[in-house]
Amino acid sequence: MKASFDVEAIHYDSHFTYTSIGKAQRAMVYHHLQKHLTNPLTILEINCGTGEDAIWLARQHHTVCATDISEKMIEVAKEKGSHPSLSFIQADIRAVSNHFNAKDFDLVFSNFGGLNCLSPDEMDRFLKTTDTVLSANGKLILTLMPEGTLWEKLYFLLKGQFSKISRRKTAAVATLGEEKVITYYYNPKEIVNLSKDKFNTIEVKPIGFFIPPSYLEPFFKNKKLFFKVLTRLDSLFKNLSFLAKYSDHYLIVLEKK
Repeated sequence: MKASFDVEAIHYDSHFTYTSIGKAQRAMVYHHLQKHLTNPLTILEINCGTGEDAIWLARQHHTVCATDISEKMIEVAKEKGSHPSLSFIQADIRAVSNHFNAKDFDLVFSNFGGLNCLSPDEMDRFLKTTDTVLSANGKLILTLMPEGTLWEKLYFLLKGQFSKISRRKTAAVATLGEEKVITYYYNPKEIVNLSKDKFNTIEVKPIGFFIPPSYLEPFFKNKKLFFKVLTRLDSLFKNLSFLAKYSDHYLIVLEKK
């Protein structure tokens, strides 16, 4: 896993962050995230990638410790920007509770499917131990990829690749730029059930029900009006939680019990 992200580090922003789809989906995440950032917080970001979210959070007057398993991702993040209240650390998501066991973060945040690299056993362990690094009433906010993305089903249907229509039902090899990463998909209900001993579920929101997955960026590159309509539709239906499991991603907010 680390090697794949190291190779992709220098290309990640051009493949996702700075694309129309990447910008639109990130704007939706920030819209939902903003209401949970009412006071200056101490935030631990997991799988920070090239630091786009960490830099944004630091500029919102929060103290941010951003982590990633990839040394190259951390290098790119440090080159992108610095801030007095921002630090970058190379750390494995599977050892977060051990690495930060003496910390009290107000928020643990992971964006755009970073946790989808965890197997079911690893996800279960993560959700049952992450509360130890959170302060009282601290929040765990995750953006994940679900199993039932309708865009993906339609895409493979139109391409006649019927065997891939339900590929998210099991672990699948996902494309990250030019790299391949084993990916596991979790519907909101699974995360709620796995986390219920340690967390209360506050809300679940769709991210990209109308806005398509990033691998369709080439198709939409010259269809700006169509894409604008899809973005507007996502904005109109952004609070319909039942759409979450059919979207490209979804945001789930959990609060420590």
